[in-house]
Amino acid sequence: MARRGRSLIESATEPGTPHSGAIESRNSGGHAIPTRIATTVRNAVPLLFLGIFFLWPVAALVRRAVAVNSAGDSVFTLLARTHALHLLAVTLGQAGASTLVALIVAAPIVWLYARLPGTGSVVLTVIVTVPFVLPSVVVGVAFRALLNGPLAGLGMGSGWPAVLAAHAFLNVAVVVRVVGAAWRSQDTRAEEAARVLGATCTRAWFSVVLPRLVPAIGGAAALVFLFCSTSFGVIIILGGGTLRTLETEIYTQAIGYFRIPEAVMLSLLQIVVVVAVLLCTRIFAGPAGAPGTAGAGRTPAAVTGPTWIPVAAAWAWSLLVLLGPIVVLALRSVRPSAGGAWTFAGYRALAEPVNGVTPLATLRYSLTSAVLAMVIALAVGVLAAIALHRSHGVAGALGNLIAMVPLGISAVTLGFGYLIVLAALPAEVAASPVVIPCVQALIAVPVVIRIVLPALESVPGRLREAAAVLGAGPLRVFCTVDLPLIGRSVGAAGGFAFVMALGEFGATSFLARADTTTLPVLIGSALNRPGATELATAMAASTLLVIITSLAVLAVEVVRPRSGTLI
Repeated sequence: MARRGRSLIESATEPGTPHSGAIESRNSGGHAIPTRIATTVRNAVPLLFLGIFFLWPVAALVRRAVAVNSAGDSVFTLLARTHALHLLAVTLGQAGASTLVALIVAAPIVWLYARLPGTGSVVLTVIVTVPFVLPSVVVGVAFRALLNGPLAGLGMGSGWPAVLAAHAFLNVAVVVRVVGAAWRSQDTRAEEAARVLGATCTRAWFSVVLPRLVPAIGGAAALVFLFCSTSFGVIIILGGGTLRTLETEIYTQAIGYFRIPEAVMLSLLQIVVVVAVLLCTRIFAGPAGAPGTAGAGRTPAAVTGPTWIPVAAAWAWSLLVLLGPIVVLALRSVRPSAGGAWTFAGYRALAEPVNGVTPLATLRYSLTSAVLAMVIALAVGVLAAIALHRSHGVAGALGNLIAMVPLGISAVTLGFGYLIVLAALPAEVAASPVVIPCVQALIAVPVVIRIVLPALESVPGRLREAAAVLGAGPLRVFCTVDLPLIGRSVGAAGGFAFVMALGEFGATSFLARADTTTLPVLIGSALNRPGATELATAMAASTLLVIITSLAVLAVEVVRPRSGTLI
C-alpha cells in the first residue's frame, strides 16, 4: 500500500500527467500567501544585507568624494594625477604573472590530487587549502621569515619576486580544487580508447584529457587573477614600501594624503576590473556556478606499480611548496633571529598587554567574532543561494555576478566607506559589537553561495514537489527535503565562512578599536613596531592562527561532501 502511495505521488507530480495540474493548482491555492511571503523574505534579506554593508559604504565614499572635489576636477584629471593607467598596468601585470606562477607551481599537485584516493586525498586537500584561507598578513610574515632566513641567498627578501611567490602559495588551492576536481570527474574510457588505438600516454593526455580541462583551467586562472589583482596585505608586507598597485595606492591616497576624490576614482577603476574578471569567470563557469564543476566524479584509481616514483616526487613538491613557509614561520616563532637563542618569549608575550589588551584576549574576541560572522554569512548566503537557484535567464546570471562582487572588491575601499558611514551614525550604533562580524560576513557570503548553490542544484525537484503535494509549505519543504541533502555542504560552507572571517584583515583594520582588535590586525600592528620582542610576538601569534585555521579546515574536510565544487 505504501509503495502504491509513493507511485501515485510520483505520477501525480510528473509534468504532463492528468493529475499534476489539478494537484499543483490545489497546492498553490492553499499556500499562495505563505509562498509569496517566504519568497519576499528570501529575496529581501540578502538584498538588504548587500545594500547596507556593501552599497551604502561605497555610495557614501563616492558622495564624500564629490563633496570635497571643490575644484571640480574631471575624471581624466583625477586619473592623470594618480597615474592610474600606469598603476592599472602594474596591477594587471603582477596579477597575470602571479596567475602563471600559481598554475606552474600547482601542476604537479593537481596531478597528485587527481590520482589519490581515500585518506591520502583528504590529507592533501587539507594541506592545499590551509594557505588559501590564511590571513594575508600571516602569509606575508611567513614569506618574510623564509626569504630573509633559509632563502636569504636568493636576494628575494622583498620586491616583486617575493610577492609573486606569496601569491602562488596563497592561490595553489584554487587551481588544485577546480582543475583537480574536473580531472577526477572525467570518464577515463576516452583516454583508454586512445591508448588502445596506439596513442602514447603523453599524446592521449594532450589530445583527450587536456581539452576537457581547458574550461576548468580558465575558470581557476580567472579566480586567481581576481584575488591577486586585489591583494593588499602581501604587497604591503613584502613590498618594502616601494611597490604600488591600485589597492595600495587607494590606501595611500585615502589614509596617507586624505585625497578622497583620487582614492574613490581608483576604487571605481578597480571595481571595473573586478566585474570584468568576474564576467570572465562566468564564461568558464558550469551551470552550478563553479568553474569546472562536473558532478560527483569518479573514484581515483589506487596508485600502484612503478608510478610510486612520480607520486613520491609530487608529494615532496607539495610538502615543500605548501608546508615550507609554515614550518619556517613556526621555527622563527621560537628563534626570532637567525643564529640567535631558542626561546618561547614570543609565546609568553601572548599573555602580556599590548595597547591595553593581550593577544590571547584578542584571540578570544577573534573567535567569537568569527563564529557570529559565520552564522550571519550562512543565513544570508543560504537565502541568496536559494534565490539564485530559483532564478533563471538574465536575472539569475546578473544575481550570480552581483553576489560575487564583494569577494573581489577592495577591502581598503570598503573599510574607508565604513568609517564615513559610522561617523554619521549614533555612537551606540557605531560601537555595536555586531559591526565587525557583519563586515567579515560580507566577505564570506560569496563563498557560502558558491558551495551551497551546486548542492541545491543536485536536489531532485520531484522530492520537493512530492512534499508540497502532501501539504508541506515552503519552509517545511526546505527543512525536510533540501536541508538533509545539502546539510554537509552547509556545514562545509560554515567552516569556510569561519576561517575567512577569522583571517579578514583589510576592512577590519579600519574598524578595530582596543576592545575589538582581531588577531590579524594585532599581528599587522606588531610588525610595524621595531624590536625583536614584537617580531617574536607576531611570529607566535601567526603560528597560533595557522594551527587554528588548520584544525578548522580539517573539520570542514570531514563534513564536506565529495563533489567537484570550488572550495
